[in-house]
Amino acid sequence: MAISDILQKPQRLGSLFSGLRGDLTGGLTAAVVALPLALAFAVASGVEPKAGLYTAIVAGIVAAIFGGSSVQITGPTGSMAVILVAIVGKYGIEKVWIAGVMAGIIQIALGVAKLGQLVKFIPYPVTAGFTNGTAVIIFCGQLNNFFGLQVPRSEHFLPGVWQSVSHIEALNWAAVGLAMVVIVTTVLWPRINTIIPGSLMGLVLATAIAAYFHLAVPTIGSIPQSLPMPHGIPHWNNFRLIRELINPALALAALGSIESLLSAVVGDGMTVSEKHNSDRELIGQGLANIIVPFFGGIPATGAIARTVINVRSGAKTRLSGVIHGVALAIFILTLAPLAAQIPLAALAGILMVVSVRMIEWKAIGLLIHATYSDFAVMILTWLVTILFDLVLAVEVGLIAAGALFIKQMSDLSLVKIPETEVFPPGTPLELGREIAVYRVDGPVFFGAAERFVTFVRHQPEVKYLILRLRFVPNMDTTGLVALEDIYHDLERHNCRLILTGLQPEVKQLLKRSGLLKIIGLSNCFETTTDAICSISPQIEGCSQPIAAELKTKELMELNE
Repeated sequence: MAISDILQKPQRLGSLFSGLRGDLTGGLTAAVVALPLALAFAVASGVEPKAGLYTAIVAGIVAAIFGGSSVQITGPTGSMAVILVAIVGKYGIEKVWIAGVMAGIIQIALGVAKLGQLVKFIPYPVTAGFTNGTAVIIFCGQLNNFFGLQVPRSEHFLPGVWQSVSHIEALNWAAVGLAMVVIVTTVLWPRINTIIPGSLMGLVLATAIAAYFHLAVPTIGSIPQSLPMPHGIPHWNNFRLIRELINPALALAALGSIESLLSAVVGDGMTVSEKHNSDRELIGQGLANIIVPFFGGIPATGAIARTVINVRSGAKTRLSGVIHGVALAIFILTLAPLAAQIPLAALAGILMVVSVRMIEWKAIGLLIHATYSDFAVMILTWLVTILFDLVLAVEVGLIAAGALFIKQMSDLSLVKIPETEVFPPGTPLELGREIAVYRVDGPVFFGAAERFVTFVRHQPEVKYLILRLRFVPNMDTTGLVALEDIYHDLERHNCRLILTGLQPEVKQLLKRSGLLKIIGLSNCFETTTDAICSISPQIEGCSQPIAAELKTKELMELNE
C-alpha cells in the first residue's frame, strides 16, 4: 500500500462518516416534518390518516432506492391531495388503489421512453399558476375542520366553500381555538427553536390542550400500531373498471411526474452532488405508486418542502430517504395511540399554514412587473386549477403559453433593416422605396406569413422583399409552408421574394422540398448587396462582372 493511500485513508473515513451523519440527520429531520404532514394530507385526500403514514413509509423507501434523485423525499403532498379528494369521493378508496397502480405503470412507461426531460418545457407562469391554485384549494378545503363542522365533503371547490360558509352558525369554537394555536405555534416557533419543526410542536400542543380540557372536537381516530402489510387489490382484473379509471390514472401520473421532477430540480439547486436522472426518477416514482396501493397507501410524489429540509439538514445520498421511511415506521410503532387523539382542527391549522407558504408570492410580483401576457397565463392557470382540476389547468396553461410564444417569436424573429445599412452608396431614392429588407433571427414561424401579406397591402410601392436568412440555422415543415405562403402572396401582389445568406442545411431542405425551384435560384444570393446589385446593376459599386458571376453560379447550381 502506498504511503499516500495510508495518509488519505483517515480523510476518506472521515468523509464517509460525515456523509452518513448528514444522511441520518436529514432523514430523521424529514421524518419529523413528514409525520404531521402525512396525517394532514391523508385527511385532505378524503382517506384515513393511516393511509398517509403508510404512503410516506413505503413510497419514501421505494422511491429513494429506485429513483433518480439522491436527496428526494417522496410521500403524500398537497397537490396530489387536491386530485385524490375528488377521485375518492367519486370512486372510493379501492378504486383509487387501482388508479394508483395504473398511474405508476404510466410513469414507468414515460421513464422508459426517456420523456423525463419534457418537464423543462413547462413555462414558469404555468407552474406558478397551478401551485397557487393548489394552495387556494387546500386552504379552503380545510374550512370544515377549522370551524369544527361535521358536514359531508364536497368534491368541487365552489360548492365546498359555500357548504362551509352556509353552516358557519354551527361552528365549534374549541376547534377554532385549537387551529389558531397550531397556526400561531407553527409560525412563531422557529424563532425559539429551529431543530423541532413548528408544525410538530403545534400539533403536540393542540393535542395536549384538547386531552387535558376534554374538549369536544373531532379527532383523526385510531391508527393501527403496526407496520403496513401487503394485501390484495379487489377488482383488479375487471377490464371495464380499468377503462373507467384511465382518466383519473392519467391525471395522477401527469401530476405525480411533474411535481416529482420539479422537486428533484429544486433539490439539485441546493446540493453539489450528482444531478438527478429524470427518466430514472419517473421509473422510481412509478414503482412506488405501483407498490403503495398493496400496502393501503395512496399515490405519492416527490415533496418539495421535505426534500429541501432533507438537503438543508445535511443529506447527501439516497440513504436519507430510506432513513426517513424507517423513522416513520418507528413512529407508528411507538406513537400510534397518542396520534389517535390528534384533533382534525390541528391538522387544518397545519395545512392552512402550508397552503399560504405554497403561494408563489415572489412569482406573482415578478410576473406583474414582467409581461402582461405571462401574468395572464398564470392567472388563467390559477383559475382553471380552482374551478376545474390541475391537469386541465396545466393543459390550458401550456396551450395559452404556446400561443403567446408563437406570437412573440413571429414578432421578434423579423427585424426591419434600415435603408442606410443595406443599400450601396448612390442607390436611387425611387429604388430604395421599392426594396424592403428584413432579417430573420432563429426559426421561421408561420405567423410571419400573415405579417408580410399585411405589410405588402399597406405598402404597395414595395416591389422587392429581401429576407436575410443567415441567422436561420434550420427550418421545419411549418417554416417551409410559411415561406411558400409568403412567396405566393407576394407574387399575387407583384412583389418579388429574394433570399440571401441561406445556410447549407436550410438550402438542402428547400431543394428536397422543391420550394427552391419554385422560388428560383435567380432569387437566392449570398449577400444582400449582391441581391440589390442584381436588381439594379447600375448602382455605384455594382459591376457587370459581379452580375455575370452570380448568373454563372446560378446555372451551375441548377445543373447539380
